[in-house]
Amino acid sequence: METEIQSYMGTSFGDLSINDDSAAFSDCNSDRSGEFPNAASQNRRLLIACASENSDDLIRQLVSDLDSCSIDEQKQAAMEIRLLAKNKPENRIKIARAGAIKPLITLITSSEPQLQEYGVTAILNLSLCDENKEELASSGAIKPLVRALRLGTPTAKENAACALLRLSQIEANKIAIGRSGAIPLLVTLLETGNFRGKKDASTALYSLCSVKENKIRAVEAGIMKPLVELMADLGSNMVDKSAFVMSVVVTVTEARKALVEEGGIPVLVEIIEVGSQRQKEIAAAILLQICEDSLTYRTMVAREGAIPPLVALSQSGTSRAKQKAETLVELLRRPRSGNNAARSSDLSL
Repeated sequence: METEIQSYMGTSFGDLSINDDSAAFSDCNSDRSGEFPNAASQNRRLLIACASENSDDLIRQLVSDLDSCSIDEQKQAAMEIRLLAKNKPENRIKIARAGAIKPLITLITSSEPQLQEYGVTAILNLSLCDENKEELASSGAIKPLVRALRLGTPTAKENAACALLRLSQIEANKIAIGRSGAIPLLVTLLETGNFRGKKDASTALYSLCSVKENKIRAVEAGIMKPLVELMADLGSNMVDKSAFVMSVVVTVTEARKALVEEGGIPVLVEIIEVGSQRQKEIAAAILLQICEDSLTYRTMVAREGAIPPLVALSQSGTSRAKQKAETLVELLRRPRSGNNAARSSDLSL
């Protein structure tokens, strides 16, 4: 995993990092799927919720039903396990200890869409418990979750993205998830999913792309196009999330080139002009990343009219935003300073 320390005129870009992502990303918590499909099942749901105070026997029976020869029984068991794990955090450990993880993983390889969806959603809820994350990964959950991300129902894809996010909170899993083919599928969900799908995909990508090889996979999968498009739509409610993902990915050279090719510079300058304070800060940080080593990019940013709004930001923004804006203005006004002779590779797009 890379550690990138860059500096300009004695200022470390490590000091200019964005560390206010908590509000932009509401972590994927328990599933937001519908509950049970009919009134009779709703009565059973109430019984399950009441039994959850002393649910050991019920959990053992449900885990046994996961191995039933009847798809209907498997569906019912997966739904009820999902509900128990959703509503009672302590049940997540009980369910895992009762042996539910491996049969649930088997369910998410099913070609029956609803059964797969229920299995994915149950695994998502189990993954909310830190104690279950390692067992889920070591039991082989990652590849079936990626398969559900490719072939599942819209709800299965969204919940698979959330489950992969939870598993990625163990650092070693980030590489395994990336190498299992998740990144292009998450980029597709970011581009084509509904609002919840885009949000879940962006949150998962933000976590996974802290690893350099996953950043490169994301760029190769075309992540810059949907990120730029979402950031350009200031009413999309995706500007902050997309910008945070971009700020993580843009630390690699391939991403900076792709950002420019997709028309990202005008979008970033517009955000500095009319975005929220946080959006302005993120946009300034991204422009710092792309300008630091490239005279060509600095010239493009200056010609786009970035200096006046950056000066305004340096006077009225938050302390971190002011620092970023001041550093970037100085960089743009002295394009040949820092690195007196730009490398030839930096002068090409």
